[in-house]
Amino acid sequence: VQLQASGGGFVQAGTSLRLSCAASGRTFTDYSLGWFRQVPGKEREFVASIPWVGGITHYADSVKGRFTISIDTAKSQVYLQMDKLQPEDTARYYCAARLDSNWSGQWPDYWGHGTQVTVSS
Repeated sequence: VQLQASGGGFVQAGTSLRLSCAASGRTFTDYSLGWFRQVPGKEREFVASIPWVGGITHYADSVKGRFTISIDTAKSQVYLQMDKLQPEDTARYYCAARLDSNWSGQWPDYWGHGTQVTVSS
């Protein structure tokens, strides 16, 4: 399984970024895809998830109303639209997958390599 994240960058507070994750290597029909993030010295934390077939999405309280996760199964891509970015959103963002149709943040089955997001104040 490969989960290739991209789209990170250095932005100013209040602006937006969209992360992408290209998923390959297996059939994901029974899986959910999602995003975690990690700051050095802290635990990796759940950000958002969405079932591969669509449906109920989950978000961390810290990003609700600002981040939106979506999926394009035709392209095997998962996206994280991040609006109103804040300095505390600075982290390395990881794409992940779990055999779960209603994934609310439990440890994933697969991890991808991350992409760095840095938000300046």
